Amino acid sequence: MTFGQSVKTCFNKFVTFQGRASRSEYWWFALFNLITCGCLGIGSIPSFFVTLRRLHDTGHSGWWILCPIVPIIFVFLKSQEGENKWGPQPE
Repeated sequence: MTFGQSVKTCFNKFVTFQGRASRSEYWWFALFNLITCGCLGIGSIPSFFVTLRRLHDTGHSGWWILCPIVPIIFVFLKSQEGENKWGPQPE
């Protein structure tokens, strides 16, 4: 997934708890978030939702986001192959 596709996807799925987010989608959006929100000094609600979908992509429940350290580890993991209970594998 490219930078532009990632940003577009994250804003289209702004409040979507369902589904999965690939590693490239997560990291491209993290870069966008760092650049835009860092410069403006504001937080980004879409980053919460893309992190939830990224946790789903690694095969973990979105509830792990409540633990401050664990989601940081999970976002580096490789995507689960094939379909899991949160949906098909993203491109």
